[in-house]
Amino acid sequence: MDLQGTIKKVTDLQTFNSGFQKRELILMTEEQYPQPISIEFLQDKADLPTKFNEGDSVKIGINLRGREWTSPDNVVKYFNSIVGWRIEKLEGNSTEPTAATPSPSANNTASSTDVFAEEEDDLPF
Repeated sequence: MDLQGTIKKVTDLQTFNSGFQKRELILMTEEQYPQPISIEFLQDKADLPTKFNEGDSVKIGINLRGREWTSPDNVVKYFNSIVGWRIEKLEGNSTEPTAATPSPSANNTASSTDVFAEEEDDLPF
């Protein structure tokens, strides 16, 4: 899965006692209602965001991860995370919208999915 947008912020590298490393990148989506999305880059991918600058338009390959956690009170909670594994810079500032829009066809006057479109027929009424 891919996300496109503009880099808002790249955090410093976090290294934990176990040797685990992560860096977060905040991506602002470019849609009608832009959303700040936090994406984690882990271990050997933690340096990928450092090759880019705030304000760069990028496309990021992501994986969605989920996990279950049981509290000491036996309450089960679920957590999700977005993990990045690839970043590529988009040329210019024009990015495609995240939602696909159908392209109009020049030789098709009535789309088969448009139930309100009038069709030409030979019926007399």
